[in-house]
Amino acid sequence: MHEDIKLGLPTRDKYIEVYAENIRRLGKYGVKCICYNFMPVFDWTRTDLALPLNDGSTALAYDGRICEGLSAEQMFDYIANNSNGFEMPGWELNRRDEITAEIKRFSGMTGDELRQNYKYFLDAVIPTCEKYNIKMGVHPDDPSYDLFGLPRICKCEDDLVKIARMNKSPYNGFTFCTGSLGSNPQNGTRLAQIIRNPEIGPRIWFAHVRNVKYTGDHQFHEASHVSRCGSLDLYEIMKALIETGFNGVIRPDHGRELWGEKARPGYGLYDRALGAAYLIGLEEAIRKDKGMICPDLINTVNQEL
Repeated sequence: MHEDIKLGLPTRDKYIEVYAENIRRLGKYGVKCICYNFMPVFDWTRTDLALPLNDGSTALAYDGRICEGLSAEQMFDYIANNSNGFEMPGWELNRRDEITAEIKRFSGMTGDELRQNYKYFLDAVIPTCEKYNIKMGVHPDDPSYDLFGLPRICKCEDDLVKIARMNKSPYNGFTFCTGSLGSNPQNGTRLAQIIRNPEIGPRIWFAHVRNVKYTGDHQFHEASHVSRCGSLDLYEIMKALIETGFNGVIRPDHGRELWGEKARPGYGLYDRALGAAYLIGLEEAIRKDKGMICPDLINTVNQEL
């Protein structure tokens, strides 16, 4: 999404129309949900792309103390030099030289001002979403606290409620990422409760279900999806999704790098496959415990492919 939209500049209408045109094009090809974020300048941020874990794997990690000591350019250089030759989403190298200027443009902007610009965007594109039957699922800020002095407005339950109230259309909703929201312990212990919030749960169209482990204040690393391996209770999270009638798309999202593979950091093939199997197992156990029928969605997808 173009930064002029987030800044609320006069040029935003031009870029919003481009966004709306892309919604129309996606609608023609059967896309039903758009995952996006409204984070100024940066996408997700980590300070270590290959933290060695005790089990021999490596994982993405974040240490706020390191981040506070780096400039935006230094952060870009670190990520570029430690990503196994892959380009990381949100950290494309062609943006590096513009990053300081981008941050300065947001200088002094408050969270409420960013929310006003966000509401303007939603009010402009939601009618197109309704026409083409495409849900908008905003992704939480990652990590879920302010960085580099930039405002962040999708980092806790209260923020999600404000977003739901910005535009009451059912097409305005969420990508519920447990690892992003859960990067803050104040959210991590309450994720199932947040899902059960009646202003949030019915608007979750896309679920990213993964685990993180807290190692200190504003410090965490990504972990195996298995609950006991991290700080999040994925059983309770999956239970809350099922009990609130979640019927959207779910994915294991990130994964460690296992067994010597060379992958884009955070997107190892093997661990994401293990995570998907774990989530399927949790779903089956929870549904059977409640006497519910398990949908045969895996075979359905295979047949469609």
